[in-house]
Amino acid sequence: MSNRKAELETLRADLKARLTKYEAHQQRQDGALEKDFEEQAVQTQNDEVVDSLETEARSELAQIEHALQRIAEGVGDECEGCGEEIDPRRLQVLPYTTVCVDCAED
Repeated sequence: MSNRKAELETLRADLKARLTKYEAHQQRQDGALEKDFEEQAVQTQNDEVVDSLETEARSELAQIEHALQRIAEGVGDECEGCGEEIDPRRLQVLPYTTVCVDCAED
């Protein structure tokens, strides 16, 4: 489980770094919008993509934090739905999952 915890901590650090970049983009730390309307349109479209990426990153970060909390409580390998052990292969693919395949399908 310590490998999984380390992997989750690495993922968390990566997501936090990405969120910092997204926030910098949204705050226009690289400069204001271009004066050209076509360039502004492209920048606005980019803003929408960054907003979507930020939402996804925040969601994944919340899942990682939840998985780390469960590991700290000693129940990180147990399914939240049925209480059975989560297949280790599933945890390798989705280290932040907290449910087994059967419960995820329900």
